[in-house]
Amino acid sequence: MTTTKPKLQDRFRGYFPVIIDVETAGFNASTDALLEIAAVTLKFDAQGDLVPDTTFHEHVEPFEGANIEQAAIEFNGIDPNCALRGALDENTVMKNLCKHIRKHQKEAECQRSVIVAHNASFDQGFVNAAIARQNIKRTPFHPFVSFDTTSLAALALGQTVLIKACQAAGIPFDQSEAHSALYDTERTAELFCYIVNRYKNLGGWPLPNLIEN
Repeated sequence: MTTTKPKLQDRFRGYFPVIIDVETAGFNASTDALLEIAAVTLKFDAQGDLVPDTTFHEHVEPFEGANIEQAAIEFNGIDPNCALRGALDENTVMKNLCKHIRKHQKEAECQRSVIVAHNASFDQGFVNAAIARQNIKRTPFHPFVSFDTTSLAALALGQTVLIKACQAAGIPFDQSEAHSALYDTERTAELFCYIVNRYKNLGGWPLPNLIEN
């Protein structure tokens, strides 16, 4: 019996899920600096399970006039002025991110990318603000649709905190590595894949007699 490998475009109504995490110098996306961003794209493996695919990661120089809250950088441990970060200007980072995502979105034959994040409105707000600030017209991201792993983890695992949700899913999580955009994005990607794959394995997907509207 031949099994057809599922297509990503068919799983999320044409959306291409992109897991994103940002580290910032505050909570206000309009005024506070974006300091670090990471993104993980996904694919289906030969068994039809959703798995992480490519990774994008950059440190970001604060945009001109950006506000930096001392409490925020003490929390995430980022020194915005440290040359060793290898930070790039925000315009370059966001253009490179959009180019990277558009490439893989096209390969997956998806129509639009959707941000997947833990407490997604926060990360989506900073991504949207940076894209608007840099006047980038060709953004791959949907302006307001997002998939929030906080809500998904609450439903599937009874947990809302990222580390606790990962632990419940059996995903190793090193607390000392937390609040790095790259580390948190990779763990969030694993968590999202775990939830989607578990739902499939429990018989929740594909839907019987699925009718496309």
